[in-house]
Amino acid sequence: MEILLIGAFACIAALIISAWLMTFARWFPIKGLDEKIPDYKTFIRAHVDYALMALFNLAFYGSGVELPVFACWCVAIGGFTNPSIFVVATFDPDFWNKQMWKVFTAISFVVTTIGFVWVGLTLVQHAFQS
Repeated sequence: MEILLIGAFACIAALIISAWLMTFARWFPIKGLDEKIPDYKTFIRAHVDYALMALFNLAFYGSGVELPVFACWCVAIGGFTNPSIFVVATFDPDFWNKQMWKVFTAISFVVTTIGFVWVGLTLVQHAFQS
């Protein structure tokens, strides 16, 4: 279950890095560099998603329920890769049309779904056993 803490830390690190990048890009516009972040709206989505995923990782870890290790790995991996999809999309305007990223996105969503559903069912099962 400690992988949830590592996943939370990775999301928090990405959250802080993205915040600094967006802040400095707005405070200190540098000609030529600002064009490298063509889609701030998508970057903000990534930023918020990293925060949410970090909170999910921490909440699941702190629940006090022994969770299946594989489900925790799925939550940690999916929790980091899902927001990362938005980061890549921020810097690649043609992202949504590339087959490689469609496959990566689908795999990330499947891994995340497996982890969250499994953890959710485990928590519900634990609640009804208590």
